[in-house]
Amino acid sequence: MSFTLPDLPYSYDALAPYMSRETLEYHHDKHHLAYVNNGNNLLKGTEFEGKSLEEVVKGSYGKVPGLFNNAGQHYNHLHFWNWLKPNGGGAIPGEIEKKIIEDIGSVEKFKEDFIAAGVGQFGSGWAWLSLKDGKLEVSKTPNGENPLIHGATPILGVDVWEHSYYIDYRNRRPDYLKAFIDHLVNWDYVAELYSKAV
Repeated sequence: MSFTLPDLPYSYDALAPYMSRETLEYHHDKHHLAYVNNGNNLLKGTEFEGKSLEEVVKGSYGKVPGLFNNAGQHYNHLHFWNWLKPNGGGAIPGEIEKKIIEDIGSVEKFKEDFIAAGVGQFGSGWAWLSLKDGKLEVSKTPNGENPLIHGATPILGVDVWEHSYYIDYRNRRPDYLKAFIDHLVNWDYVAELYSKAV
């Protein structure tokens, strides 16, 4: 199975003012495309050819670093574009909200923990909400890693590589993360991933 770059599910201007056209053009058209092209080149002639993306990510971790980094980032970004939507944020669907309160304590605590995970990720990486052993947890990973390789199913993630926010926020990563959680999250997609994971 070769990797392909998906179209964005909205226009390049749709997420302004929280994420600009310029950021989306660079992030999607240049950075994500590079992961796709590099991943496809590194996939050729390996045992992972013909496997699903999840199998490539899990199987190459710790064994084939170049392939893992590009496959991991491709996986993360396929979801990332869907975790964003115009006029996002807002009310969390009931089932997820209930589970967040049950496992994390409150929606406010989840938001604080999620933003703190993103702010606290030294250098490049991601912050996550994932389901592990039936419980929701907030975590962070470096570079292209994700919860899949740690036995969890990611249901929400935010990219904290500088290319995802520097054009719009410069070095103000906390402001980017707050804008993400308050104005950009596509909770319907999170709910869809959650229902598949339980």
